Amino acid sequence: MNRKFATNLAFLLFLNFLVKPFYILGIDAEVQNRVGTEDYGMYFSILGFTFLFQILLDVGIVNFNTRTISQQPFLLKKHFSKIFSLRIILAVIYGVFVLGLGAVIGYNSSEIKMLSWLIFNQILAAFVLYLRSNLAGLLLFKHDSIVSVLDRFLLIIICSLLLWGGIMKEPFDIYWFIYAQTFTYAVTAIVALLFLLSKQKLARLKWDKLFSFAIIKQSLPYALLILLMTFYYRADSVMLERMLEDGKTQAGIYANGFRFFEAANNIAFLFATLLLPLFANLLKHKKSVGNLVRLSSSILIPGAILIGTACFFYSQEIIEARYLNATLESGKVFGVLILCFVFISTTYIFGTLLTASGNLKRLNQIAFAGVILNIVLNLILIPTYKAYGAALASLITQAITAIAQVWLSKSYFKLNLDVSLLIRGIIFTGLIVSFGFLLQQSLFDYLSWYSALILLILTGGVLLFALKIIEIKNVKKLFEKI
Repeated sequence: MNRKFATNLAFLLFLNFLVKPFYILGIDAEVQNRVGTEDYGMYFSILGFTFLFQILLDVGIVNFNTRTISQQPFLLKKHFSKIFSLRIILAVIYGVFVLGLGAVIGYNSSEIKMLSWLIFNQILAAFVLYLRSNLAGLLLFKHDSIVSVLDRFLLIIICSLLLWGGIMKEPFDIYWFIYAQTFTYAVTAIVALLFLLSKQKLARLKWDKLFSFAIIKQSLPYALLILLMTFYYRADSVMLERMLEDGKTQAGIYANGFRFFEAANNIAFLFATLLLPLFANLLKHKKSVGNLVRLSSSILIPGAILIGTACFFYSQEIIEARYLNATLESGKVFGVLILCFVFISTTYIFGTLLTASGNLKRLNQIAFAGVILNIVLNLILIPTYKAYGAALASLITQAITAIAQVWLSKSYFKLNLDVSLLIRGIIFTGLIVSFGFLLQQSLFDYLSWYSALILLILTGGVLLFALKIIEIKNVKKLFEKI
């Protein structure tokens, strides 16, 4: 199982390293440069608003389906047509609810128009995620990997033509970006469906009322978990835009830093998509999950510490290198948000393990506490510190919930603490932070900031192997399999 995880992770990372960072830091960031901080801030805030209630599109079906299909693949043929029909109804409910709520909280006509398109895009994206859950459940990771980057790959092509191709005479409009997303989500959904049909014969769509209610009842714990985690992950931008007079601008400043965090987070999220069916499969056969937890933890968490530390020390320089309208506040916000990457990476391992086990009661309690904490912190910090306050609220929330999930996983699965690995991890963190501090204090004055950043990352990579946090034997196994 470790071998399967490592080889598929390598393929998934390869595709995503090629596509997603360039999309987020190249295309998405350039869109903000072209349309301006305020207009992009409005888009970013409304997009966050559509995410808050995205659970109505899914009610936990994706996680439930991945876990179920990975344990009982024969159920796909029986369940697919009924679940797909259910998702069409849920899409209508989601659209009506979010549009209505947008009107209630005071969105004007232009904001409602944008909200409508983003709702439609979320519906298409939700169907893609459901189709991917079936591919992952069947352990068709390579097909899932292709689908996971297809929409972004197409967006890169389309938006590159619009941004730099000289085919449009007018200044770039944020709606061009939204329309391009609509097209690429639709194409990706069709491709994902064709992949699935090539591996499994599916029945025609069929609405089954009793089955639908049964699925929703079984999925509700997953739905509650996703709803709660989305709130403390996406509420910041909405609260910024609604609470402050210059809310759209502050949401745009927050988006500057959030974009880099999201680029890193997308890579870490791939671990969760692979780990969920693998953990579920191990638990079904009553096999130990300890080795897989250790392998994924030894790769993801130290890597997140390295990236988080390096970007923290050079947050302002990174922001100024990418944005035309970069401010000191943008750099401070990014410096805090990138530290969240360490804790959310931890969540992608231990939270996924708890989800795969179906042990959601305590996980939901942790997530609910996280939502309350995040909202309270935002209400306290945003009026004074604005976007920086929202970033601080996110960091505190992510740290506390990640620690709680590690403790719960250790207790529930009787995981043995690898004291040696923990000590080496602490030593690694201390060394990389110290070296980063010395570099920033002009220890090497002849180095440019980006040369120092690369040196810091390369040094951290060497330390990971030297301290045997990432073991060479596991790397050899990965390359032998490839």
